[in-house]
Amino acid sequence: MLRADGTPPRVLVVDDEPDLTEVLSGVLRYEGWRVRTAADGASALAVARDFCPDAVVLDWMLPDMDGLRVLRELRAALEDVCVLFLTARDAVEDRIAGITAGGDDYVTKPFSLEEVLARLRGLLRRAGMAREPSADRLVVGDLVMDEEAHEVTRGGEAIELSKTEFELLRFLMRNPRRVLSKAQILDRVWSYDFGGQAHVVELYISYLRKKIDAGRPPLIRTVRGVGYVLKPDAQ
Repeated sequence: MLRADGTPPRVLVVDDEPDLTEVLSGVLRYEGWRVRTAADGASALAVARDFCPDAVVLDWMLPDMDGLRVLRELRAALEDVCVLFLTARDAVEDRIAGITAGGDDYVTKPFSLEEVLARLRGLLRRAGMAREPSADRLVVGDLVMDEEAHEVTRGGEAIELSKTEFELLRFLMRNPRRVLSKAQILDRVWSYDFGGQAHVVELYISYLRKKIDAGRPPLIRTVRGVGYVLKPDAQ
């Protein structure tokens, strides 16, 4: 999904169970979303003020305050933020209390990671805070390519590419997180047999890095002795 400015959705995960937080954050990051975490209510509010999340996955029971209080303070600072409650409490009155307090949705533990992701997508879509990329768009982290318009942005900022740079980046973006050898890149982008042309790939990868990664967390990574991979930053 993408926000209106072309950047990935921002999600704050608040839970005092480290294993759950790590796994859920990993799933969201794998989707290319930006994620921050907090283990208690006070930390959550501090992170939210700095991070300005589009959505918050909020545990009902936290060590320092309950989720309803965190929700009220979140709403005071970020009126439009989407809030998905996580809780082991599934009584009807608890659900009513959460929704009445301003929660947007409710998932009981244990839950499937796919369900949480689907509910977050639904919340952001209904709130108009993010949308699915169109079929002619490629998205890896905050890097977006509109193939039809021949445009590339990162973090909402336009990036000018030559025809060859565009084709190289298109190949990398169509194969995110997959290590591509120089031979594969030459064959697909230049239609060359491998024979001694590795320097061409190295040269254009360096051109792309200067435009795509300059001053930003790197997306284009070298796997020594194997090739290159386009992978979102772990943050």
